[in-house]
Amino acid sequence: MSKPLSDHERRKQISVRGLAGVENVTDLKQNFNRDYYFALAHTVRDHLIGRWIRTQQHYYEKDPKRVYYISLEFYMGRSLQNTMVNLALENACDEATYQLGLDMEELEDMEEDAGLGNGGLGRLAACFLDSMASLGLAAYGYGIRYEFGIFNQKIVNGWQVEEADDWLRYGNPWEKARPEYMRPVHFYGRTEHQPGGVKWVDTQVVLALPYDTPIPGYRNNVVNTMRLWSAKAPCEFNLKDFNVGGYIQAVLDRNLAENISRVLYPNDNFFEGKELRLKQEYFVVSATLQDIIRRFKVSKFGSREIARTDFSKLPDKVAIQLNDTHPAMAIPELMRVLVDEEKLTWENAWDICVRTCAYTNHTVLPEALERWPVDLFAHLLPRHLEIVYEINRRHLEKVAAKYPGDNDRLCRMSLIEEGGQKRINMAHLCIVGSHAVNGVAQIHSDILKATIFKDFYEMEPHKFQNKTNGITPRRWLVMCNPGLAEVIAERIGEDFIRNLNQLRELLKFVNDEAFIRDVAKVKQENKLKFAVHLEEHYKVKINPNSMFDVQVKRIHEYKRQLLNCLHIITYYNRIKKEPNKQWTPRTIMIGGKAAPGYHSAKMIIRLITAIGEVINNDPVVGDRLKVIFLENYRVTLAEKIIPAADLSEQISTAGTEASGTGNMKFMLNGALTIGTMDGANVEMAEEAGEENLFIFGMRVDDVDALDKRGYHAEEYYNRLPELKQAIDQIAGGFFSPKQPDLFKEIVNMLMHHDRFKVFADYEDYIKCQEKVNALYKNPKEWTKKVIYNIAGCGKFSSDRTIAQYAREIWGMEPTHEKLPAPDDKQ
Repeated sequence: MSKPLSDHERRKQISVRGLAGVENVTDLKQNFNRDYYFALAHTVRDHLIGRWIRTQQHYYEKDPKRVYYISLEFYMGRSLQNTMVNLALENACDEATYQLGLDMEELEDMEEDAGLGNGGLGRLAACFLDSMASLGLAAYGYGIRYEFGIFNQKIVNGWQVEEADDWLRYGNPWEKARPEYMRPVHFYGRTEHQPGGVKWVDTQVVLALPYDTPIPGYRNNVVNTMRLWSAKAPCEFNLKDFNVGGYIQAVLDRNLAENISRVLYPNDNFFEGKELRLKQEYFVVSATLQDIIRRFKVSKFGSREIARTDFSKLPDKVAIQLNDTHPAMAIPELMRVLVDEEKLTWENAWDICVRTCAYTNHTVLPEALERWPVDLFAHLLPRHLEIVYEINRRHLEKVAAKYPGDNDRLCRMSLIEEGGQKRINMAHLCIVGSHAVNGVAQIHSDILKATIFKDFYEMEPHKFQNKTNGITPRRWLVMCNPGLAEVIAERIGEDFIRNLNQLRELLKFVNDEAFIRDVAKVKQENKLKFAVHLEEHYKVKINPNSMFDVQVKRIHEYKRQLLNCLHIITYYNRIKKEPNKQWTPRTIMIGGKAAPGYHSAKMIIRLITAIGEVINNDPVVGDRLKVIFLENYRVTLAEKIIPAADLSEQISTAGTEASGTGNMKFMLNGALTIGTMDGANVEMAEEAGEENLFIFGMRVDDVDALDKRGYHAEEYYNRLPELKQAIDQIAGGFFSPKQPDLFKEIVNMLMHHDRFKVFADYEDYIKCQEKVNALYKNPKEWTKKVIYNIAGCGKFSSDRTIAQYAREIWGMEPTHEKLPAPDDKQ
């Protein structure tokens, strides 16, 4: 018989048992840190709640016009630090964690990114929410609470591998479920035309459960709401359809309904016409419009008693902004509600709909434009198809009246594309059903009017506007680069955080030796910090005195990561040819995710990693050139790399990048841009002076002219020896000795069917990179250009963008008025 354990031994056994499943002490520390992170997050959230409640009360009392920003993507990143900055809690929290012997950065690292977006479009929506709250607008973001956001990217043997992003695994301290506002959403079924109107019957119902996230403005005590919908099966889902014994299967089938909010489609600038995607689009729109109309009916002088019934006032109280065509279903859905349920005449309903809705276009790439097959539409949303046909019939009558006999124009402007499989052109639906249509940079808005929407612009020029994108200076300067924010504040005060135009004041200090030194010092500190991060996470040692040359964005042929690769190879070949020359050392970093089904983009990643393997292990090159692929690029990594970058690569073919916002983040954080005259680069050059950017390559007109002439890659290949050498190395297996043919298809694409004309800009790009190298050797002159760039950033605040949307599209007035804090007596 074993003898009983002593108390000491029993305690020891219990503690060992408690550690079972914990791999090591690091895991244990992670778990402690996570507990402390949640404690801190809830403490910070407590400071939000009072302001949140008071803000919403304020809206009910004042009954302002409200804006509803509907987006299938909100790429929020982390919330803890951003909330502390906006509520001025950073110092207090730093002090408290220090007293407890905790490391604030370690705690912040416990937070999962809310990666509910692919790239620019979803991150823009996040910046807009910050600005709408900071400008005191009564604004709501509406989207989907995806259980799995943008996938996590792992690089395995040089290839991208996707892993599910289980961001809700440990819970989300920033959201609050609101089951009391659950709404039914209908699918399938059929329509019945009765004397009293049309009924949509025999539908399948899915419930939309809202989760609210507070969105704090910058130090104005305003806290707005982002409401994300989650799909739930109703209790009776399928159960009634099953005979005896089908109960288990019926309960399991509830998943089919709940799949709607399961996962974000991971395509950026590419349309995937899947039924589940259309379900997501209608799901968010239907739930949101029910919410909008509920709030419209009760919002009257703060009284819940009086219900508004006069829908003619809807456009005076409601503005709906459609972020791209993904929420285009809002137009036929609003018509269905007004005509079928509220019994308005078609004419009145249509007038209300057009005055309420506005549409933002984000791309001109044909493969990105949504065109839904009519058959799928008829199956999933039969009533909406009837409504779209009626919208189209009336629209084409107007076109025919204005342009009699012009049948070609009727075909081009129809919402329904004939020929082969009939499709609904969602961009056309958005234009016809909105009172305002905007592009996201001046050049992009001009291209829309001149090309893909030319007919619509000729017919209704008053609808078309430009709203150049912006970024929030809170996250993209104050939070991610506090050193630079402080250096700026020492010279011009802190008001620039609310009014970025004040950065112009920095022009006075362009020749100030102390300021030049301070700006350069902050950059060097950021580089050293990032070098440590790279060593920890990538096991690469880099030269912190080298130029940090960075291209981070989604991997896409039009963004031309391949042009960057050709420069890397050319620079490598030059160093190998003359190893004793004084070369400007560079660390070239490329990061970004490729859509899982985008084969060419995945091959581009493989090429970048292969080039890195060769160059980084070549002793002749040493630390003069390093190539690093940054794994799993996301908001949190952007916040680390952007403040450390010296050179920002914005090298898309002119006319393809609608705006870009990464370009603005780099500019604000003191990197110089090498770029084409595309998207917002054009306006950045205007604001900072073209001589302070490295502009190269074809302009839009040159690209058009080359298209007319015919682009022949071989001409450049035969004329430019360094280009030929680089392509031959890729084709011949120099970078893939074990698989010599690995990159044959990339070479074949570049030589024979390159839509984005990489070779046409190669020569000018290389020459421009030589200018970059020369200037980098003169740190003082380099930093002067940096100061010109920072001083020219005022225009690129999302506060400016949102103020323009508010005044020119939504009919609202921004305010810098501060609400009283919750502890103030009213």
